[in-house]
Amino acid sequence: MAVAEFRFYEELNDFLPPERRRVAFRHEFHHRGSIKDMIESLGIPHTEVELILVNGRSVAWDHIVRDGDRVAVYPVFEALDVSPLIRLRREPLRKTRFVLDGHLGTLARYLRLCGFDTAYRNHDDDETLARISCEDHRILLTRDRDLLKRRIVTHGYWVRSDLPGEQLFEVLRRFDLRRQVRPFSRCARCNGTVRVVSKAEIEDQLEPLTREHYEEFRRCERCGQIYWRGSHYDKIRTLIDEAVSRNA
Repeated sequence: MAVAEFRFYEELNDFLPPERRRVAFRHEFHHRGSIKDMIESLGIPHTEVELILVNGRSVAWDHIVRDGDRVAVYPVFEALDVSPLIRLRREPLRKTRFVLDGHLGTLARYLRLCGFDTAYRNHDDDETLARISCEDHRILLTRDRDLLKRRIVTHGYWVRSDLPGEQLFEVLRRFDLRRQVRPFSRCARCNGTVRVVSKAEIEDQLEPLTREHYEEFRRCERCGQIYWRGSHYDKIRTLIDEAVSRNA
């Protein structure tokens, strides 16, 4: 029986049982295996990990764990540049293009309203989501841990909260996106880009009360959806501002 010592840091502990959180623990294994397989067998999707040190040395996913190894596993670092040490990915982890699973429809809408390129269709299955994430270089956001363990998924995040407003705050914080927020620059309906249009361009498409009370409009270049600063705008703007300020 071989034994390795593991220690997981920060939010990676969310995936562990209480007795293994924030402490070093012994893990027994019978067969030689890669560090990736072993970490995922302990419940942590590989997409949540940015740095692995084995006996103090950074290693790649194919590193074979040996008896007596001391393994330290870290999530994304927000305030410390560890890129010279990382052996896990050829490309940076942080991207601002997303694809979301079917359980995160409201979050997808919020991310689009914050200006982020966000792919979402509530009928896509796990295989399709993993393929889109891989081929389009999108971060996969999901409430399904097992989806993130698929080998072709290189960038992803398990969303902890089940409340859409908290989910938005969580994603902005996790990927350090506060400075990239561009409110109302994307269409909440189709993810297309939104541009300012004159009232004269779209006046024939407006309801009488909207035509009477509003002068500033935007229109999606893809689906034609028209936006103006009604009461709904104020609620969404408040939500975005609160999410950004909490990440300051």
